Order: sequence, then C-alpha cells, then structure tokens
Amino acid sequence: MSNETVHSDREFMARRDAARERIDELTGAKGGNTDDRLAWFHTVYKEAGGDPAAIPWADLAPKDAIVEWLAKNPGEGRRSIDIGCGLGDNAEALAAAGYRTEAFDLSEDAISWAKERFPESSVSYRSADLFNLSGDWQDAFDLVQECYTIQALDGDLRAKAIEVIAGLVAPGGTLLMINRSQSEDGDAKGPPWPMRPSEWRRFEDYGLKRVREEFYDIERPGRVIPHVRAEFFKEV
Repeated sequence: MSNETVHSDREFMARRDAARERIDELTGAKGGNTDDRLAWFHTVYKEAGGDPAAIPWADLAPKDAIVEWLAKNPGEGRRSIDIGCGLGDNAEALAAAGYRTEAFDLSEDAISWAKERFPESSVSYRSADLFNLSGDWQDAFDLVQECYTIQALDGDLRAKAIEVIAGLVAPGGTLLMINRSQSEDGDAKGPPWPMRPSEWRRFEDYGLKRVREEFYDIERPGRVIPHVRAEFFKEV
C-alpha cells in the first residue's frame, strides 16, 4: 500500500470518527416510529454534505464477509434483496454475483445517492420501510441479505425486524445475516447494539433452519469489533 493510500485512508477514518461523534449527539436514533427514524436518517445524510466518510455504515465497498460468501454461492439468475442498502455497495455485489437484485432503504437520501453512484446498475433501488413492506415481497426471495440493520434497532423494533426479515425468504431460500456480535451476557452500549446469539437464533422461530454461524473480528484503530455471519435456510 502506498503512503498516499495510507494517508487517504487515515483522513477518511478521521472524518468518519468526527461524523460519528456528531451523529451520537442526534436525537431520534432510537425513534420508535417511521417519522422519527426518517428524520434521523435525513439529518445524517444532509449533514454529510456529499462526503461518504460522514456516513458511518458506508465503506464504499461491499463487506468482505458478503463477497466471500457470494464467491461460493453465485446467483445464477435467482432473486435477492438487500435490506437497508445504504449507498448500494452490498446490493451491487449481489448483482455482480448473478442475482436479480432488489434493494431498499428507509432513507430516500440514501436511495438517491446509490442511484447516482451506480447509474448503469441492474439493481432495482427503492425507498421503503422495513415495517411496511410490499405484500408481494412475502416469501419471495431466494437470498435475503441483512447487514447491520438489526443492530441499529432497539427494543420492540429489533424483535419485529427479525420476524419481518424471516418472512421475506422464499421456500428453499437463504438468509445471510451479518451484524456486530456480543456474548449472551454482554452489555455493549449502542447504537449500534451488537446482537446476542439468542437474538439471531430467533430466526428459527419463524421457519428458518440455522445452517452455520461464523465469528470474526474487524480491527479499527484502538479497538476490535466482534462480528457474526449467520446463514439460514427455509425448507420447501
């Protein structure tokens, strides 16, 4: 890696850390209704001023854990959906792997930005609320990709999200879930709120069978962030 790249990465992370401090001071991060959550996201994207470093969940590249999984599980024309797609990198990875991909985010700001970044994309991007989705999405997707959405929710919304996401998986389909993790007795503060094993295993309460779960760490300056990648299957 060149000195210029290292310097650029450091500047990006410095801007990200500064943005994270501003975002932590915003109200509405735990908003229980759509208007509160929309207002919070709108503020985050507005204050970003077009700088992706100011969006803490936007890496401008698909997550390595997703890319690695897709390399072993190509789409071959099957249908997928990316939940809470943000600026679109994970959704684009799904499409590149051969999935007919739909992607949604609560924030219209995020959807507009994603479309600007990928003007020739085959992904169908739209603004939608996880808790008020189109009925024709029920049991409709061969691959449901959930990355970092659940960990951003707390309380009743968090439990409801697990149920809703499980309902999107078609019979014979797969749910790939990637989130921060903590031990069952962990007390990590949020947002985001890392998931406990008992939480992601709740997908089994809604007709999904746990195929595997893998744990890994992501290193950031001065900290190590535990993660889980869990794969579930819905029987026909």
